[in-house]
Amino acid sequence: AVQDGVMMLSHITELSKEKPLEEAVLQGAVERFRPVIMTCAVAGIGLLPLIFSSGAGAEIQRPMAIVLVGGLVSSTYLTLILLPCIFYAWHSKTPAVATSSNTAGE
Repeated sequence: AVQDGVMMLSHITELSKEKPLEEAVLQGAVERFRPVIMTCAVAGIGLLPLIFSSGAGAEIQRPMAIVLVGGLVSSTYLTLILLPCIFYAWHSKTPAVATSSNTAGE
């Protein structure tokens, strides 16, 4: 998951040198979609025998495999959705508009 995130951020950084930030983030996220999904899918498929095992040690292996698959799904979501959004917000050139509603004295 960490390596997927690093690869995505380095790809977006390279694209942002040539294109506007918003376009670079969108294109980078779309171009890294398939490799991230394939990484998660291969690991998830590798854990399927542990999830459906019923032999000796299955009472320990099954919960561990379920937790690992849950971690894979959540890390994939974070890498594909949240990471590009955070990168865009962090590197955005326009400052955020600060709105303060100071109505305490009314």
